[in-house]
Amino acid sequence: MFVRILAATWMFAVACAPALAKEDSAALNMARQLNQAFIEVADSVSPAVVVIKVAHKHDASAFDDEENPLWDLIPRQFRRQLEEQREKQKREGRERPREPVFDGQGSGVVIREEGFILTNRHVVDGAEKIQVRFKDESRWYDAEIRGVDSQSDVAVIKIDPKGKKLTVAKLGDSDKIRVGEFAIAIGAPFELDYSVTFGHVSAKGRSGIINDPAMDQDFIQTDANINPGNSGGPLVNIDSEVIGLNTLIRGLRTGIGFAIPINLAKEISSELVTHGKYVRSWLGIGIRALKDHTEYREMIPGVSDGVVVTQIQPEGPASKSDLKPTDVITAVDGKPVATAQQLKNEIRSKKIGQNVTLDVHRKGKNIKVKVKPDAWPDDAVPVANKQLPAEEEGARNLGLTVKSLTRELADQFGVDKIEGVVVTEVEQGSPAGRIGLRPGDIITEVNYKPVSTLKEFRDALKSGDPQKGHIINFTSRGTSKFEILKDSGD
Repeated sequence: MFVRILAATWMFAVACAPALAKEDSAALNMARQLNQAFIEVADSVSPAVVVIKVAHKHDASAFDDEENPLWDLIPRQFRRQLEEQREKQKREGRERPREPVFDGQGSGVVIREEGFILTNRHVVDGAEKIQVRFKDESRWYDAEIRGVDSQSDVAVIKIDPKGKKLTVAKLGDSDKIRVGEFAIAIGAPFELDYSVTFGHVSAKGRSGIINDPAMDQDFIQTDANINPGNSGGPLVNIDSEVIGLNTLIRGLRTGIGFAIPINLAKEISSELVTHGKYVRSWLGIGIRALKDHTEYREMIPGVSDGVVVTQIQPEGPASKSDLKPTDVITAVDGKPVATAQQLKNEIRSKKIGQNVTLDVHRKGKNIKVKVKPDAWPDDAVPVANKQLPAEEEGARNLGLTVKSLTRELADQFGVDKIEGVVVTEVEQGSPAGRIGLRPGDIITEVNYKPVSTLKEFRDALKSGDPQKGHIINFTSRGTSKFEILKDSGD
């Protein structure tokens, strides 16, 4: 009996042997390889990532100022927590303890062995004290701000490694990234240190995320989970290269996060390390992509791409050049530009006081205009004009009243005497009101025709197409601008 059982067992084992020895599928092995790749990326990059905690000055956190352009992009739940914290601090008044209270947290990435760390400006803004910690260490290192650049939201902080050999992150080339490739975010969201999430590069060149024309950013969009506390941490590719600096999210759990391209962060951080500040060149112009300005694009055949000059600021570099509102800039020193951010990217690092050549489309002709960039001023806001009662002579259906500009009117409105007609009244909700015209503005051209009298103004209006709109060049508070003014049809 025992022999029969043994024989049966042996025959069963022989019969099952092929099934037990069956190899895993190629797909499963590939999945394991990909799994291992993510593990290796996290192991490789994490030693160069730091957790940052911040104690703020004057009971203020990095986002206390609701005028901050980043405020609206904070998730509502997190924003409410900050507001409650601020109210509590106000109630406590002067009873705040003398010891720093660490009420902010973010992430950063080591970019130099000497202890320089790249992060976001908003992480360290208003800091009274900053400390950083590395993975697998309980020790906190004191840090100081080396420099910040508010327009890009980039900052560099510095620690004394105290003999520790720092792991420096490998910085990639964000110009070479492709939509769809893997993206891995590493940081400390919600104080959960060294969290790793992965996704893809969802888009690149995202601009206008922050509603502030002074901001100088075009973002990488990713669906890798980014949450409060991830700010300043690295977004890396499958080769363990940093391709971006995690900066913003659009709502919690939305799968929409934004990172500053590492090429921009490298350019700015290099100057912050060396000089403690970044001096940005500017032209002093308002700009908008032609593709987004559909009304104006339809009125200027012969050019399909470029950047429209919408205004020229007084005393700015462009005001000393031949550049005009309505010009379409198509290239900077021979390099094509099609978006406002591309133009900013080209001008940003140009040498101050050295001519740049702009390819410009103007009134059906292609010309070249030379401009000398200057350093971005701390404050370029012009003084507002005085507002006085309306005058006579209206422009039918446009909702504005104008009058020939005399020396007396120029004195009344507090404007320099220039050729043009002065806007003396604007009806609320009218076409003129909707484009931002106001009493005291000086209209200098209508449909490319100079105007200095009421007759010239009326004749220039007649030469245009009210359905497409009238091209109005004007100065407002010293700034040269243009807008498309359409007849209401009433």
